[in-house]
Amino acid sequence: MKVLIAQKHWFSLWVMPEWVVERLRSDFPEHHFVYIKDYAEIDREILDAEVFIGWTMRPEQLAAARMLRWVHSPAAAVHTLIFPELVASDVTLTNAREVHAPVVAEHVMALLLALAKRIPDCVHLQQRRSWGQQALWEQQARPREIAGDTLGIVGLGSIGREVARRAKAFGMRVIGTRERPEKPAAHVSAVYGATELPILLAQSDFVVLAAPLISSTRNLMNAATLAHMKPSAYLINVGRGALVDERALAEALRSRSIAGAALDVFDKEPLPVESELWDVPNLLITPHSAGLTEKLWDRHYVLMKENLRRYVAGETLLQIVDKQKGY
Repeated sequence: MKVLIAQKHWFSLWVMPEWVVERLRSDFPEHHFVYIKDYAEIDREILDAEVFIGWTMRPEQLAAARMLRWVHSPAAAVHTLIFPELVASDVTLTNAREVHAPVVAEHVMALLLALAKRIPDCVHLQQRRSWGQQALWEQQARPREIAGDTLGIVGLGSIGREVARRAKAFGMRVIGTRERPEKPAAHVSAVYGATELPILLAQSDFVVLAAPLISSTRNLMNAATLAHMKPSAYLINVGRGALVDERALAEALRSRSIAGAALDVFDKEPLPVESELWDVPNLLITPHSAGLTEKLWDRHYVLMKENLRRYVAGETLLQIVDKQKGY
């Protein structure tokens, strides 16, 4: 069996370390692993590959890969792989949603606390050597407790569930939306359907976006949906940038329709220097850093090793993507 691994990215952490490939070769010596860092080589190497591990591929590459049976994405989001030809094929698609969930959930709580405690304002005061205790208290959105507040999670997948567990430990009331609201969700007081988003928004003191990017969630938070949020509420996005209408959010923040927001993902990345978001008030920006951890590839390795074992043994793979739904 040939396993083709294609990894190329301008950000070094997203590139698979050589030690991962070497361990997989040692674990499965009877199989052939090809690791390439130049996407131009995919056209040739994918022809006889049975397994492909990579961020994306083109429809014509899929058509040429006559032996391909399984595609694994090291990312949580797989929208770059959900094209009609792959969806219609019998190729199994898996992703790494469980790999990223714990560290992203920690980042959510860091952003939530930073907003609640007005940490960015404190940093600005420090930079000016200003003891701004009174000024901090006189701001429209004062520092606050989060215990007893309501956290609304849009998308109760791997990340959403990890956020719910941590928020519950902080004494927050957690509610959420999901496609099938009848499914139980630990640590969540109420679950609503996707069409009931306004109900969740109206109750929430903090809203976390952790939904997949599909046609129905693109620009999910727009001027109309933002209007359902409390003026004292905060929005946090760690899903995909395109979940948010960035211009509508900027306007909501400038008009103080909501108290603030934190974005870790953006419609265009890296965020252009000319983007208006850099200067929007009460907006905390992190550079898609929610998933950064030195443990990342250790987790990836464990998942890939187990799924390769399952594949060879003919067992059900972990973290299979529903290609029709796109997640």
